[in-house]
Amino acid sequence: MTIGVPKEIKRHEYRVGLTPHDVRSYVGRGHSVLIESGGGLGSGYTDIEYEQAGASIVGTAADVFAAAEMIVKVKEPLPEEFDLFTEGQLLYTYLHLAANVPLAQALMDRKVSAIAYETIELEDHSLPCLTPMSEIAGRLSVQEGAKYLEKEFGGRGILLGGVPGVPRGNIGILGGGVVGTNACKIATGIGANVTILDINARRLAYLDDIFGSSITTLYATDANIEQVCRDADILIGAVLLPGESTPKLINRDHLKLMKPGAVLVDVAIDQGGIAETSRPTTHDEPIYIIDEVVHYCVANMPGAVARSSTIALTSVTLAYGLALADDGLLKAVRENDALAGGLNIHAGACVHERVAKSCGLPFTTLDA
Repeated sequence: MTIGVPKEIKRHEYRVGLTPHDVRSYVGRGHSVLIESGGGLGSGYTDIEYEQAGASIVGTAADVFAAAEMIVKVKEPLPEEFDLFTEGQLLYTYLHLAANVPLAQALMDRKVSAIAYETIELEDHSLPCLTPMSEIAGRLSVQEGAKYLEKEFGGRGILLGGVPGVPRGNIGILGGGVVGTNACKIATGIGANVTILDINARRLAYLDDIFGSSITTLYATDANIEQVCRDADILIGAVLLPGESTPKLINRDHLKLMKPGAVLVDVAIDQGGIAETSRPTTHDEPIYIIDEVVHYCVANMPGAVARSSTIALTSVTLAYGLALADDGLLKAVRENDALAGGLNIHAGACVHERVAKSCGLPFTTLDA
């Protein structure tokens, strides 16, 4: 199979779909790899490194799409890439279609088969290709929140760890999954007061075992969410429903409860965000202010640490990509249930039930 890796064109996206190490793995299995010139520079990989690994360097994204049977990316295709797809082409990337119906429709119109990293799901309901980016985003959420809590950016001017004689800052985290857990690690490490909310009693017990008296765990009831909004200097949205839109847990009334200059970091923005006031932002304009609350809603947070993110991501996506290349789409998804969960669009139809429901699209079974 011919594998194509175009350069990412999302604003300030520096990750790349394959490293030279990954290229070597594909080539060693008899596949051909095309890399758009300069595609890996944002993550520190040169064209020469890719060529030494066995890839061919091509000049433009159009060249990649025209020749490749499988496109490997990091972020979802943008409208300017839609017309580059050809019928029957396989796309392997993050998609987040629940928050992007036009993309779902474009992929169906072009009869692209699209595998979404974020819906590849193991038997224990873990998401192996989403986990590394969730870990990074969770850790970055505290780092970015702390920065925009500074007065210069409209924040309250709070030092989260405090100093002797000065209260520590308060961080509220909605969601105790991978993002929330990793946010806890950084937040407790810098000495903030941390409260984490979830609806899963078993998860709260797990977090309590890990962090002990370093955090407060609460059930995510309306009353507890309101109280955390009142107390928080930083509120982190870390809720995920795989393949579905994020529930809007924070509305305008909640914002009015928050302190002037508090920061909302909405890590869930890829799936629509936890707040009704959230909208995607970019690394060059990461924040905006509504009701005196600073909103940080960058949709590709891990792109800021591209080298680390690329290595973490491709370490888990490689095995599934090789299965697709070795066996072809249909055989691969029929022999691997996790990979089958990643298939969102095929032959002009939405074949992932949760995605179809979230997008308001007809659901078609793969064998239909």
